[in-house]
Amino acid sequence: MTDNLLWYDEPARIWTDALPLGNGRLGGMVFGGVENDRVQINESTFWSGGPYNSVNPDAFAHLDEVRQAIFAGRYREAEAMASAHLMAKPLKQMSYQPVGDLLLSLEHEGPAASYRRALNLDAAIATCEYDVGEVHFQRETFADSVDGVLVLKLSASRPGSISLRLGLTSPQSGLVHSGGDTRLELLGMGKPEHGVAAALHFALALRVQAKGGTTGRTGDEIRVENADEVVVLLDAATNFVRFDDVSGDPVLRVAERLDRASSQSFERLRARHMTEHRRLFRSFALDLGSTAAALQPTDRRIAGFGQAPDPALAALYVQYGRYLAISSSRPGTQPANLQGIWNDEVDPPWGSKYTANINLQMNYWLAAPANLAECLEPLVALAEDLALSGRETARVHYNARGWVLHHNTDLWRATAPIDGPQWGLWPMGGVWLMVQLLDVCDYLDDADAMRARLLPLARGAAEFILDVLVPLPGTDYLVTNPSLSPENLHPGGTSICAGPAMDNQLLRDFFVLLRPLAAEAGEAELVAALDETARRLPPDRIGASGQLQEWLDDWDMQAPEIHHRHVSHLYGLYPSWQIDPGETPALAEAARRSLEIRGDDATGWGIGWRINLWARLRDGDHAFEVLKLLLSPERSYRNLFDAHPPFQIDGNFGGAAGILEMLVQSSPRELSLLPALPSVWPDGKLTGLRIRGGATLDLEWSDATPCKVKIFTSHGGEWLIRFGNSRARVNLKAGEARSLTYRGAAFMESNIP
Repeated sequence: MTDNLLWYDEPARIWTDALPLGNGRLGGMVFGGVENDRVQINESTFWSGGPYNSVNPDAFAHLDEVRQAIFAGRYREAEAMASAHLMAKPLKQMSYQPVGDLLLSLEHEGPAASYRRALNLDAAIATCEYDVGEVHFQRETFADSVDGVLVLKLSASRPGSISLRLGLTSPQSGLVHSGGDTRLELLGMGKPEHGVAAALHFALALRVQAKGGTTGRTGDEIRVENADEVVVLLDAATNFVRFDDVSGDPVLRVAERLDRASSQSFERLRARHMTEHRRLFRSFALDLGSTAAALQPTDRRIAGFGQAPDPALAALYVQYGRYLAISSSRPGTQPANLQGIWNDEVDPPWGSKYTANINLQMNYWLAAPANLAECLEPLVALAEDLALSGRETARVHYNARGWVLHHNTDLWRATAPIDGPQWGLWPMGGVWLMVQLLDVCDYLDDADAMRARLLPLARGAAEFILDVLVPLPGTDYLVTNPSLSPENLHPGGTSICAGPAMDNQLLRDFFVLLRPLAAEAGEAELVAALDETARRLPPDRIGASGQLQEWLDDWDMQAPEIHHRHVSHLYGLYPSWQIDPGETPALAEAARRSLEIRGDDATGWGIGWRINLWARLRDGDHAFEVLKLLLSPERSYRNLFDAHPPFQIDGNFGGAAGILEMLVQSSPRELSLLPALPSVWPDGKLTGLRIRGGATLDLEWSDATPCKVKIFTSHGGEWLIRFGNSRARVNLKAGEARSLTYRGAAFMESNIP
């Protein structure tokens, strides 16, 4: 059976071959070696540095002169002044860190044969098996989502066949401590970075339970000889409590979890883990058909996706994205960063931080429609933290109320502009988070409760933006200044500008989403300010080449990087619904022209965004051609991680979301079935897709036409369903389901259960 399975006929050679496990907090990369194996360990709260404040007290005094230089067209001068006076101190943020490694050295009496390693997405278990002579060896590893520890079991078909040494190592400063013949503990310290002292220390510990044979110590290793089976329990923790609190006890945390896990059998740990994982994973299913290609190892399927049909690999890619979301973003954990929770470098690319000008948001495009609302909780908690830490940045840098997030943050919730003006001087990160979270409420059963939770955060983000918008000289418009269209240079020789298209699109969505909440809360003054400001936002503009303008000026065709990876000005097409082929055909055609100019190939996440954009333009075959770029050896590693390159997880989430967008589009106006179905997927089935209005959709199609449609809601509602030119309106009471068929170019109710 190949459904929901990644498998290989050789061990991992490099880190991006290894298979990821995670319970939201604890991550492991399993290599599956025969004589030597490695499980690389991460813990979501282990970062460099410690609590710090990155605001620059000189910023506000120079803000107006930077604004005036931008309005006067002196862009390079504005960038130089911003670099000297407006940026964060320190200029860089902290980085996500690896904790260490579990190393296994196994003794065998000959070479291995019939090797196979796999990751079962449905069970969230990585396996490795092979034969040595007449003995069959097997390993099972999982990141327990109930008891919170990593569990590894080694077994063999003949008693007394397992002999190995186990050790712990770390790239951090630390020492291994003995706990007798069955326990190891590595205690270590994080690293300082960019002038910020290290405040985090960690514990990495394991316990070994052997059946049969003998267990003892050899130096800093545990040695097991001639055992029938061996179970290893591992955990890691830090002293992190909150972005401003590091008073936790990692040794106690690890001991408590390992004590609890040690009191249970492997079978019970495994069963509880699978039950909890499947509670989320089995809420959704997708079948796009299958071919003989699905019988091949996963790496060969990736290599052949562009040459031979393999619709099952596209379905697997969606489920892999869902698996990664469950594994890297659970309630009570940190949100998924640039690499989810998996990183083996002490100096990771871009710090493996939270980049809020696309990447953080893309990490959560998949969760709501893929029936994983629980996985959104860490993003909400992040926004709540940022609404606290971002107030100081708003006050000191802009003399503004509310809170701000620029283009990056880290574990310590730093919010000031970092790296340099070209990338960091973009004040819309908090607004985009609020837009995304307010919008996603429409998919939830408890939408009102979530909106009430978000209202104070959204109010703060609105207060900031209302204070910092400034008049565009010679017009009645209000614009952001300084800002930029992430992270694209314009002909002025820099990215710094005023009022880029993306900012205006974001603000239009933000005001539309916030206004009814503010009105319901009786905040008349805020409602009036939103209305007046919305009226003065610059509209989208179509340039001389027929493209949607990225800037207020028609600069697109003169920009230094005409094929830039970002497509920020197309936010209005996706994830927003401001641009739609049916509602705004001229703007949709301009967006199409922009996409044609920009090109399909980009970084992994850039390709993921483009899939969604072409889907919104209802061009399924073009969207599929872009998907072929993503599911290629150049953009997908052998373990299906997105190859930016290097690895970034946002491409996985963005690409998976794009596949769903090809099949179903749930807009605020209607539910569109198969709007961008590629010709290569004429038949298929999905169950458990979440749609706006807090409902669940099951859909089956044949010959590119819906044949079974079912909608269920726990609280009632009304939906306008569309396929092609046909429409049907469905009204449901709380707890009611409705089934439809499509015959003769019309929807009709059916008795389909």
